[in-house]
Amino acid sequence: MPGYEVPRKFPTTVVGSYPKIGPADKAIKMRRSGEIGEEEFHRIARESIRMVVEDYLWAGVDILSDGEQTREDMVVYFAERMDGYREGDWVRVFDNVYFRKPVVVGRIGWRQPMILEDWEYARSVAQGRPVKLILTGPYTMLEWSFDLHYGDRRELILDLARALRREIDAALARGAEYVQVDEPALSTRPFREEAELLKEALDIVFRGVGAKRIVHICYGELERILPYILEYPVDQFDLEMKNSGFRLLPHLKEYGYDKEIGYGVIDVHSFQVESVEEVKEAIDRLMKADIVGPEKVYIDPDCGLKRLPREIAREKLRNMVEAARLAREEW
Repeated sequence: MPGYEVPRKFPTTVVGSYPKIGPADKAIKMRRSGEIGEEEFHRIARESIRMVVEDYLWAGVDILSDGEQTREDMVVYFAERMDGYREGDWVRVFDNVYFRKPVVVGRIGWRQPMILEDWEYARSVAQGRPVKLILTGPYTMLEWSFDLHYGDRRELILDLARALRREIDAALARGAEYVQVDEPALSTRPFREEAELLKEALDIVFRGVGAKRIVHICYGELERILPYILEYPVDQFDLEMKNSGFRLLPHLKEYGYDKEIGYGVIDVHSFQVESVEEVKEAIDRLMKADIVGPEKVYIDPDCGLKRLPREIAREKLRNMVEAARLAREEW
């Protein structure tokens, strides 16, 4: 959508999720209990999406998301809307966080648009700023599901990739400019064969896509597979940095990293609001490492903000945006 020019250096963005606000949580429960259908569910959630976008605009973020307000879980949401899945049992993720691990019981397939309505509504209230299309990637869908049908990881991940590509194609036809695939599971199994399996899937997901192609990976031991992911067919890796003390920087330097980088400068696991000075120092640290120029750096949080209180998320984003503005003046 015209009307907003994304800064050439250090544009600011978000990874995707935002604290649930407005009627979103209630709408999720009502849909699950059968009180409302899919159409009514997304209609009710619009108020929450609007509130999220307003928070982003207040903070000054350049490239937005819909805040993933309709997503109870990043895997379950898509599994419920694809052919081949059924609901699974509750599984502990960490601490007191659980999710219903979906079960693959048939051939995976795309039925109809899954996230386009939320994405398009976010675009309509974004005052011309671009809104990322954000999907859970095929490797994370594979790893965080039980397979009772395929018995072959490669066959399953490629069908997942084909289904997700159908969603992307539908969004491209409606003008998508930024397409992000989230793959947090990859760094939890940092082995060459796993990285190569995802590359094969991403060749399906991103082949011929004219929009900005982004893969988000966070936590884990990504440095162990960096040499194998740098040839992925993507324009940008969006990486967690702040929480791990910027441990990846020397590895990026060592392997000659030259793609765009979504540079995580906000710790989404901490309620402490990073100061403008702290975020600016983090940006300076990347620039002094001389890995990529400022035109290839996107400033964002480490990961989604959904586990933070809304007011803390807002303040973190506002300070992040101000630090990026100061960095543009210097670099």
